[in-house]
Amino acid sequence: MIRAALFVMAALAAPAAQAIELPWSGGEEATATAPVIRPVVSIVVADHPSQRRSFAGVVAAATEVQLGFQTLGRLSARPVDVGETVKTGALLAELAPDDLQDNVRAARAAVETAEVTQETASLTAERVRGLARRNVASTARLEQAERELKSAEAGLRQARSELARAEDAEGFARLMAPFDGVVSAVFENPGAVVGAGTPVLTLSDESTREAMIDLPEVALSTMPVGTDMTIWLEADPDTRVSGQIERVEPLADAATRTRRVHVAMDDSTSFRLNSLIRAQRAGDAGSALSVPEPALTGTGDAVAVWVIHRQDGAAQVEHRPVETGERFAGQVQILSGLSVGEEVVIRGVNSLQDGQPVGRRVRP
Repeated sequence: MIRAALFVMAALAAPAAQAIELPWSGGEEATATAPVIRPVVSIVVADHPSQRRSFAGVVAAATEVQLGFQTLGRLSARPVDVGETVKTGALLAELAPDDLQDNVRAARAAVETAEVTQETASLTAERVRGLARRNVASTARLEQAERELKSAEAGLRQARSELARAEDAEGFARLMAPFDGVVSAVFENPGAVVGAGTPVLTLSDESTREAMIDLPEVALSTMPVGTDMTIWLEADPDTRVSGQIERVEPLADAATRTRRVHVAMDDSTSFRLNSLIRAQRAGDAGSALSVPEPALTGTGDAVAVWVIHRQDGAAQVEHRPVETGERFAGQVQILSGLSVGEEVVIRGVNSLQDGQPVGRRVRP
C-alpha cells in the first residue's frame, strides 16, 4: 500500500519538475538580451532657394556725408526730414540769425573804433615827426609815437579780420545741400544748440546705391574683389540684379569678426535706400544641399553620412557615401549622394553600424 502511494506521488511530481526551468540549467531555450534602440539627433535635408548660400545686407549710398554748421548757434529751422529728396542748393537747416547778426554789428563797431584809433595815432605820429625835425620833440617821444601808430594799424587789421569772420559766420547760418540726394538720417531738432562741426543730418546720393553685406573670413577666402554676385530684395525675391564685389573693408568688426563688403549693383533703380536685401555668389543658384559638419564620417574624399530609413514604425541607418563641396559656417555642401527630404544623423555618428536599428528622431 505504501509503495503504491509513493509511485502515485512520483508520477504527479514529474510533469511539474519538467515545467520548471532553473536559471542555472543552461538550457538552449534561454532568451537572449534584446538590443537597446536609442533615439537619434537628426535633420531632414531641405532646399531653401532664398536662403541658400546667401547673406543678408542692406542697400546704402556709396556717397554719403554728414552735414553740420561751421559755426556755433541755435538751430531755428530744419525744413527737411528723413526720406525727403532734395536738389543741389536746397536749404537743409538754418541757425537763429539774431546772435550772428549781433556779432557782425559788434565787429563793425570794433572796426570803426580801430579806424579812429589808427587815424589819431597817424596824426600824432606826423605831428611828432615835425617837432622832431625842429628838435622840439625828443627821439624817445618820436619812437613812442611810431609804436602807437603801428599798434593802431595792427588793431585795425585785427578788427577787420574779426568783421570778415563774423560776416562769414552769418553766411554759415544756412546749411545748403551740396548735391542731389535724399536725407537718410537726422541728428538735431530745431531749438538745439549745435557746435561747429556737429552733425545735423546725413545726405545720401541716390545715384550711387550699392549693396552692403557682412562676411566672415571663411567666406571672403572664396569671394575676393571682382566676384560676380546676385542681389535680390528680401521682401520680393523676384526682384533681382547682378553686381560685383567692389571693395572689402580692411578691418573686421570687433564683435562679429566679419568684414563689410561693398557690392556695386548693375541696375539699382528698383532698390530703395535702406531696403533689406540678400546676396549670393553668381553661379550658386543651382541645388546646394548642405549638412552640418558633425554629420560626416571619414576623411578626405572618402566621406559618408548616416541616412535613416523609417517604415512601419521601425527605423534603421544606412552608411551612404556622398560627394562634398565647400565648407562654410559649420555647413558642408553636398554635391551628390543625398536628396531633399532624407533624414540624416548629425550626432553620435561614430557609434553607429550599417543597418543598425534606431529609435525616434530628436530635433537638434
